[in-house]
Amino acid sequence: MRRREGHSFLWTGASEKANGRLRRTRSQSAVMELYQLKTFVAIAKEGNLTRAAERVFTSAPAASAQLKALEDELGVRLFERTPRGMSPTAAGQRLLEEAERTLASAMRMQSAADQLRGAAQGVVRFGTVVDPVALRLGSVLVTLAQQHPQVTLQLKQGLSYETLAAVQRGELDCAYVLSDAERLEGFELRRLGVVDLAVGLPPAVAQAHPELTLEQLTDLTWVGTPPSCILRAHLEKLFASAGRDYRQGVTADGESAIRSMVASGMGAGLMRLDQAEQGERQGELKIWNGWRSHTWLCWVAPAGGQRSAAVEAVRGAVFDAWA
Repeated sequence: MRRREGHSFLWTGASEKANGRLRRTRSQSAVMELYQLKTFVAIAKEGNLTRAAERVFTSAPAASAQLKALEDELGVRLFERTPRGMSPTAAGQRLLEEAERTLASAMRMQSAADQLRGAAQGVVRFGTVVDPVALRLGSVLVTLAQQHPQVTLQLKQGLSYETLAAVQRGELDCAYVLSDAERLEGFELRRLGVVDLAVGLPPAVAQAHPELTLEQLTDLTWVGTPPSCILRAHLEKLFASAGRDYRQGVTADGESAIRSMVASGMGAGLMRLDQAEQGERQGELKIWNGWRSHTWLCWVAPAGGQRSAAVEAVRGAVFDAWA
């Protein structure tokens, strides 16, 4: 009898271990499948593997491997590879709708669980538009480390309009953006501080034209920005004040590149005043004092609905840093 009980116990233990392995395997598979769906949706939206990888904060090879694993598991081809990019097949298009619903449901479930626990933990996808010092990210990180050590920031830098669109699509939980708006439909927007803007000139240009007028300024070669950058709107206002339309010339891929391009003599550029002053102190450029403008550094997040405790923790840390 004892032997039988012993065998029964050993068998039950082995069964529990096997079931445990099965449960762990299923759990790992579920997590992996959710990540695969995120990658799949990103590729469908971008039509490009590299840009899709950036959207889900991974590398292109990793995104490709995720897609292959998903296609192998489903037994269908999800994309056609063409010279113009990646286009969903009929099966891919049908799965896309289901994938988006599944991901939205998973996010709601995670948010509800966070609220029930009352715990601030997890990764917050945070968009940024300028350098960390100007954003007081150091203070934000210190507050989170002290008050919410289980919250991690995943930072993604981009241009203001692109970052705002990423928040709207649900790819970012919240973000810093540069904006002239006092309010934005569908967003919670909080103005944190004024950002002064100034014109920087290559030293050789400033030396050759010590009495540069606004009209002469608009005749110069300019280092511009894409339409998705808030600086572009202010550059167009500068030209409008001279009665002219801005003509697209040399284009920087973002604010950080403007100063270096102006310093290298590629043209005049509109930039943050603090960057221009730093460049002038280092002899890289000269500030033209005939025009000034300003915009606002803002914190944005989707309006309405339940936010996770982690996002609320980040919100509080940001507002404390700018109080």
